[in-house]
Amino acid sequence: MKLSEIVERLGLEVRTGAGHLETEVTHGYVSDMLSDVIGNAHEGAVWVTLQSHQNVVAVAIMRSLAGIILIKGREPDEETIRKAEAEGVPILVSEDSAFAVVSRLHDLGIVGG
Repeated sequence: MKLSEIVERLGLEVRTGAGHLETEVTHGYVSDMLSDVIGNAHEGAVWVTLQSHQNVVAVAIMRSLAGIILIKGREPDEETIRKAEAEGVPILVSEDSAFAVVSRLHDLGIVGG
């Protein structure tokens, strides 16, 4: 499933990387610990987190993630937005909890990993 389909079906707000939404999402991953994501997220995964600082962009690049979904209405700061745009990393925002977002991703056929 493409990231653009997830944006549409989950009603996500696109904050960065609008030109990179045709990326294929292979898995989902949820964690707020950067070291956990670095060690365990699969390439092509969409990452669900409440962390909104610029280090999430570095982790997404390092692991070749499809994008980042910030939960509970968290917003990236200007520095994070600049870094994500420069690197082509989609940052998406949901008002929902991690549990709700992950449940909906699972309903769409996105598996963990």
